[in-house]
Amino acid sequence: MLRRLGWLIGLNNKSVQAKKLPDAKPHPAKVQPVVMLDTVQEIAIYIHRFHNLDLFQQGWYQLKITMRWDSKDNASVGTPARVVQYEAPNLVSDEGCGIWRIDDTDNSFSTQPFRIKYAKQDVHLSIMVAFDLPLTGNQDPSSSAAILKFELLYAPVLENGFEFQASPDGCPAAIHEFRIPSKALLGLHSYCPVYFDAFHAVLVDVSVHITLLKAGSRKALMKVPSVSYSATGDVSGESNGGSTQGLDQVASIDLKQVMLIKALLNARDTLLVELQKLSGAINQAVDLSEFTSKMIDIKLFDSFLQANQVTFDAGVSGQGKPQNGLENGKLDFRSDKLPENLSTDDVIKMFNLSGDQVLYLWNTFLNFHRDNKKQILEFLRDAWAKDRRAEWSIWMVYSKVEMPHHYINGGFDESSHHIVHRRGSSLWKLADDPAEIAAMRAELHRRSIAQMKINNQSIQDMQIFGDPSGIPIVIIERVMNAPRRSLSDNSYLRNLDIMDPVSSRTILGSEAGKKLPSTSTAQNGRDLKIVIFVHGFQGHHLDLRLVRNQWLLIDPKVEFLMSEVNEEKTSGDFREMGQRLANEVVSFVKKKMDKASRSGCLRDIKLSFVGHSIGNIIIRTALAESAMEPYLRFLYTYVSLSGPHLGYLYSSNSLFNSGLWLLKKLKGTQCIHQLTFTDDPDIRNTFFYNLCKQKTLDNFKHIILLSSPQDGYVPYHSARIESCRAASMDYSKKGKAFLEMLNDCLDQIRAPTTDNRIFIRCDVNFDTSAYGRNLNTFIGRAAHIEFLESDIFARFIMWSFSDLFK
Repeated sequence: MLRRLGWLIGLNNKSVQAKKLPDAKPHPAKVQPVVMLDTVQEIAIYIHRFHNLDLFQQGWYQLKITMRWDSKDNASVGTPARVVQYEAPNLVSDEGCGIWRIDDTDNSFSTQPFRIKYAKQDVHLSIMVAFDLPLTGNQDPSSSAAILKFELLYAPVLENGFEFQASPDGCPAAIHEFRIPSKALLGLHSYCPVYFDAFHAVLVDVSVHITLLKAGSRKALMKVPSVSYSATGDVSGESNGGSTQGLDQVASIDLKQVMLIKALLNARDTLLVELQKLSGAINQAVDLSEFTSKMIDIKLFDSFLQANQVTFDAGVSGQGKPQNGLENGKLDFRSDKLPENLSTDDVIKMFNLSGDQVLYLWNTFLNFHRDNKKQILEFLRDAWAKDRRAEWSIWMVYSKVEMPHHYINGGFDESSHHIVHRRGSSLWKLADDPAEIAAMRAELHRRSIAQMKINNQSIQDMQIFGDPSGIPIVIIERVMNAPRRSLSDNSYLRNLDIMDPVSSRTILGSEAGKKLPSTSTAQNGRDLKIVIFVHGFQGHHLDLRLVRNQWLLIDPKVEFLMSEVNEEKTSGDFREMGQRLANEVVSFVKKKMDKASRSGCLRDIKLSFVGHSIGNIIIRTALAESAMEPYLRFLYTYVSLSGPHLGYLYSSNSLFNSGLWLLKKLKGTQCIHQLTFTDDPDIRNTFFYNLCKQKTLDNFKHIILLSSPQDGYVPYHSARIESCRAASMDYSKKGKAFLEMLNDCLDQIRAPTTDNRIFIRCDVNFDTSAYGRNLNTFIGRAAHIEFLESDIFARFIMWSFSDLFK
């Protein structure tokens, strides 16, 4: 009975739908005109120059460009809409063939084929191509990102002609993709360097310019179900699902129209601001007088509101608040609804007028860009370079530490060992392994990146942003310099006297001043910047080419030497290897100095070194040679990639240590004896102990030590030039000697020969999950070699501190 009563009064929860009488019929669906607004994303790509950094093969090359939406729901691709050849490519008769072309099959654009013959060759293409990505049917421009794809096509030189014939399977030699986030689609002007990959090292100077344009508007008819029924209609008085769905469709279209007009106005504002910024940056005026009078929204749309008698009273509710986007008789585009009594024609007129404004500014910019292409590219490149540290800060962790005055050594009597033991044990907990702590810290940061949603406004390089959690994590530790300790006493506990840094600078400065060239004669001269790259054990002279390429991108005028004198000779004595390197460097520097002097006045010399693994020991040995003494005052930046600066004392990799033992026993490798301090029975007579006494690091202005806690080939503390837990607990002669070596190295780094010396330790944590579980990963070789096979960590460090490499 209760259930039947509940059904009569409408409380039956099993039947919540409205009941209709058998003859109930809805009113016929109304046909309502709906405005469909179409827009288009125009992405203009200016290709200025193709620069050959390190292509392995000579031959014909060509760039191919395509655009697409980064969405599975939208398969439409960009179409080349306009191509403007600013200047004819600087190619002689045998260096170019054919012309640029557009392929309708895949809507791609391809540059003119050009021939590459030598390193550092420049091909100025000077061409602008604009792609149109359609947005139809009131589609929101901020709903998806776009993918910009560059392909490098290659063909060998044919003996019977110059015709470019790409590979028959259509596979490009290399690909480089970029993602344009949705936030950037309303307006962006950015430098976009194209590198391709490690085996096709080039630089394509590209700038990307984006705006939103109107494509057209049209009226469409849409059936909207009626809300009410006839007298025999719905007994519950509720609207049915069909009418609600129809109203939702109308509301959705209304909202999208508002968003599109807002997007056009935002695109207009962004384009205007960027145009004025570019004009001021390159000091070239742009004429916007015709546009200024049409700038204000109130002036633009007042005529439509007055013509349609859309007044304040028409849109005011009973509470006196404006509705439907009207405020004081003016259209408020912050609202999500258009006025109900604003006609379809008025919506189209607003859309067209705002679109015309954007188109006027866009054409103004394109003409302005054509007249000032080089200046605009240089300005955008400088802005891009300044943004690298912030852009890549996702993968970088910064910290500052104070350099210790002096690590406590073993220069005490037996009673002093207890003091040292108490001080040392307080610094090192049993579970505190610095390598494990660094690896754990990087792994936690990597996990946070995996959960991070990256949605910035800059163009995203897919080599980095394609797999954010697989990118190396770099922990930057800026070591703040401390005053140099007293040289009169080697004990930090017995004497805390500090050398007067002012007097030291005066003495050292006066000695160096005798060797420096007169500044009065070199005011208008040029700087000669030279970088020496030294490979490691059984290495090749091109091992460090990726770091070299990044250095060349930062400073294209740098001269570099890829040392070859010790190839296939790295098993001998470090002293012999250092002597060979010193002679090679002196010969190279003299040759470059003579050449620079003939071409003009030489103002200064900056001599930098980059070493990998034991290449760093060869560098330090060479700097101790007498032949290098006249050039020590020119030392500038030193980059050490996993260098065993303190040898292999306290190496914790037992498997690797076993391999070293076999090399010593079976092959008698002399450098291994020196690395493991078995070249002399007395540790204080060994090569490494005496090398640390030499002032090999004293004259560098910038020192960067790169290490990896995953690197099992070089002890973590040795690469970072710092103490370790095993050394702090060792009070034997070996422990004392180790701390003496450590303090000697740090004294050189903190030496007050330069006031602005920068000392940085960089921990690089690679994503080794891609390697799988194999022997290389197990013994720590994978990370050691990754310093040579990856350049992303080098990009992060070198571009974040670009002043150290100029």
